[in-house]
This record gives sequence, structure tokens and C-alpha cells, in this order.
Amino acid sequence: MTKKRVLLVDDEKSFTTLLKLNLEESGDYEVRVENWAEDTFNAAREFKPDIILLDIIMPRLPGGNVAAQLGEDPELKDIPIVFLTAAVRRHQVEDHEGVICDHPCIAKPASMEEVVAAIEAHARKSN
Repeated sequence: MTKKRVLLVDDEKSFTTLLKLNLEESGDYEVRVENWAEDTFNAAREFKPDIILLDIIMPRLPGGNVAAQLGEDPELKDIPIVFLTAAVRRHQVEDHEGVICDHPCIAKPASMEEVVAAIEAHARKSN
């Protein structure tokens, strides 16, 4: 079975370390972490993820801007993005049927089950 490739972009290093370990422990995912939003573009080109889990509130370059720039890039525009963020509350996500700024969204804190369900629902199929 081919592992799904997950690009995790969040400035909270303890969070990304823990989530990467938990996802990879399942054996179903290969995870690359970027803690600076501006590194997302090169990482996506090199890693070729099946999905990007992206925080919204980050220093220097907000996740919404990252998502917009990815959407304008012919090479990267088809990579699904799921916002994984504390910028919205769970009820706000539910009120918007799970979509914030045209992307699926998970409110932090999120359970592993929620993260895995979002990956499985939105990731493109690995080649």
C-alpha cells in the first residue's frame, strides 16, 4: 500500500512534532513538516504531497495567503488544502459546514480521528 504524503505547515514545533509522530506511527502516512509558511512552496514542489494541512495564523505569512498563492500556482493548485487552526472555533467550522475560506477546516484542538478523517476525505490519491 502506498502511504499518503502529508505536508504539515504550522509554526508550533511541538504540535507538528507530535502530529507527525502520530500520523507516521499508523504506517499510512509519510509526513513532511514546515514551520515557516514561506517554505510551503518549495516543500510542496519537492515532496509532492497528497494533501497540505495548513495553519492560518503564522508569523510573516498567514495561511490564507499561502493557500491563495498555492491556488495561483499551476504546479501546486491541485493539491488539496485543509486548514488546521485555532483561528476558528469548532462551532464556527460547524456553522460553515466544515469550510472556511473555501477550504475544509478543522478547529484546534483536534483529535487524531478528526485529522485522519480529514486526510482520508480530502487527500488526492497517491500515484
